[in-house]
Amino acid sequence: MTTVRYFAAAQDAAGVEAEALEASTLGDLRARLTADHPGLAGILDRCALLVDGRRVDDGFALAGVETVDVLPPFAGG
Repeated sequence: MTTVRYFAAAQDAAGVEAEALEASTLGDLRARLTADHPGLAGILDRCALLVDGRRVDDGFALAGVETVDVLPPFAGG
């Protein structure tokens, strides 16, 4: 089981701060997140998904992964 943590607008769209999910690859996880939380559909493609702190592609296997962070683009000043 992987803990998915949501931040900022992604947290608002998902309606939860974190949840435990299973998926075989990061791409499968993206599909599940959109299916489980339709509000993420509009922003997930712009979010960075960090797998145990690093960016990987959608084919990355999630076996043994502890955390996926969903980070929307941030505005700063």
